[in-house]
Amino acid sequence: MQLAVAATAPFGADVLERLAATHDVVQLLTRPDAPRGRGRRLAPSPAKETAERLGIPITHDRAELAADTVVVCAYGLLIPESALERALWLNVHPSLLPRWRGAAPVERALMAGDLQTGVTIHRTTKELDAGPIAAQEAFAIGSDDDAGSVYARAAEVAARLLDGVLPNPTFTPQPDNGVTYAEKIAPGDRELDPSRPAQELVNRVRALSPYIGARLGDLIVWQARADDGEFLPLEVQPPGGKRMAYDAYLRGRR
Repeated sequence: MQLAVAATAPFGADVLERLAATHDVVQLLTRPDAPRGRGRRLAPSPAKETAERLGIPITHDRAELAADTVVVCAYGLLIPESALERALWLNVHPSLLPRWRGAAPVERALMAGDLQTGVTIHRTTKELDAGPIAAQEAFAIGSDDDAGSVYARAAEVAARLLDGVLPNPTFTPQPDNGVTYAEKIAPGDRELDPSRPAQELVNRVRALSPYIGARLGDLIVWQARADDGEFLPLEVQPPGGKRMAYDAYLRGRR
């Protein structure tokens, strides 16, 4: 079976690499190069970088897709109905749908203090993450997990589930109850309010590490813990600086 993959973000790049190891991935559909980093220079998406390294042809135009099956994973754009009618589009969603439909399921699960999440493979439909389910698997969220470790585990599970789904996909409608939405992370979501409970703040830090970063004043906080109800940063990044232990940051200010 020849597959196309639609992916942009690091999670999509991870799934792309795992699929390419065992399947004939003939094309990557990804978003155009965008400004990235401090210099805001145009740069390829993580998925495009992976495809280039693996020698997989790349397109930014859905009309150029030739495969009959397209695996969608952290692509970041809605697929129009006209495209959905031309091929089977299977979406990889890192949550236990119908919980956490939307753009930031891993981050919202961590912020909410969820003890488990998972991966759902479902048919892409015009309704957001509401298509019928082909496969689903849960896994626990550890107290030390952050978004990076959860996404890595989800990519591993997704590749394994797709191995079982792709030869002969069958679908079951999603349940109507238990629907929640994972809104895109906004600037306000990054702010740490010291008046909030310590564990809530730690969960926010975990949710935004290692890709986004929570903010405490002018510091980016990458790791933290709660100790006797007190919020304790462990790894921070000052403006214009590198990541460092919080103790080292405090020593540098003396």
